[in-house]
Amino acid sequence: MPARSEIRTGAPGTVRQRPGAVISTLGEEIMGRRSASAGGGPSQRQLRVGEELRHVLAELLMRGHLREPALADAQLTVSEVRISADLRHAVVFVTELGGEVRPERLEALQRAAPQLRGEVTRRMRLKYAPDLTFRPDRSFAEAARIEALLAEERTAVGWDREDDDDAG
Repeated sequence: MPARSEIRTGAPGTVRQRPGAVISTLGEEIMGRRSASAGGGPSQRQLRVGEELRHVLAELLMRGHLREPALADAQLTVSEVRISADLRHAVVFVTELGGEVRPERLEALQRAAPQLRGEVTRRMRLKYAPDLTFRPDRSFAEAARIEALLAEERTAVGWDREDDDDAG
């Protein structure tokens, strides 16, 4: 009897795999369904859990109930959380009020990660406690850099904001 993922066609012994199936080097299908990453983006569950995780972490950092002295006076913003498909690993992007996160703050966040992990698991009632990895969020700096380049180009060409408003 053929496996669920196989479709027998034509001559005996000819096998055609399902479209989108992941095939091992031995020619066996190793994954029946397409994964979220194969579709190009995170699943709805990853987005929902990541957003809830972002809210919980932001609240914990805002309240300052951490045992890490380097984070006592820190004003950190959790801008994004990307969580793996199995919900066991999360990358937390943070920024500090007034600029980029200093390296000593990132090290302090990594030291506080086990405490944050436990508190997150209790508040969210997750089956697995996700491993937290903290990274600086450079998207705001990148957006400012792009805006400066565009403003420079507008000035060089002779456009200004008033000309844009009159054209529309």
